[in-house]
Amino acid sequence: MILRRAVAGFRRHDWSAVAVELVVVVVGVFLGVQAANWNEDREQDKKSAVFTQRLKDDLRVEAWNYEIQIGYNRQVLANAERAADALTGKAPLPDEALLVAAYRATQFNGNSRRRATYDELTSTGEIGLIRDKDLRTLAMDVYTQPQIEQIDRHGQESEYRKAFRMALPWQLQRTLLDRCGDHVVLPGDYAGIGTVLDYPCTTGLAPDAVASGADALRKDPKIVALLQLRITDISTDVGNLTTYFAYMREPLRRLAKENP
Repeated sequence: MILRRAVAGFRRHDWSAVAVELVVVVVGVFLGVQAANWNEDREQDKKSAVFTQRLKDDLRVEAWNYEIQIGYNRQVLANAERAADALTGKAPLPDEALLVAAYRATQFNGNSRRRATYDELTSTGEIGLIRDKDLRTLAMDVYTQPQIEQIDRHGQESEYRKAFRMALPWQLQRTLLDRCGDHVVLPGDYAGIGTVLDYPCTTGLAPDAVASGADALRKDPKIVALLQLRITDISTDVGNLTTYFAYMREPLRRLAKENP
């Protein structure tokens, strides 16, 4: 219709009418483009808000993961030091307490990471949807620094863990697991971190089984040396989390205290 009127205007040499029709076309195109841009911006804003909230939720879980790694490994370290001191005669322990400490020194906590949102954003090239620069930087640090994976690897590949498992009967180890193993602590339960591993327990084992197990540890020539290596590795890991990577820990703590 507009084109027909413009052509008619040309034929009549009615340049004012032609100009009006052209202005109408230009304004219409402009408003259409603007409306499309506004709709796209609105959709991007919604998408940004959704992904930002999802990323914050994931990072709150990562904040808890970070704290339980520190608390848990401190408990493993305390047990490793008790066992080493007992085996070297520095601070003797009853046989059952030695078995429990030596067993707990083998443990590691392999947390599942909450990184689905970050991986989706980076794989699609949409990390820019996170407009909060500090939040974006924190996520990049948390998900690209290898400290958590390194701690898991130290636990899984621990030569002390292997030596302990080879030194004692599997039945005794199963009892230690059942009676003195990790407490289940749900993500977000900060109060439960303090006793996830280092809590009072009794094995219920017969005295001769306890004595035999403790004797096997004392007679194994590799145990003390491997315990010392375990102590050094855990000390390094905890030190990294609390000192070297403190620049991540503090913003994670602040985020965890925010209301969802």
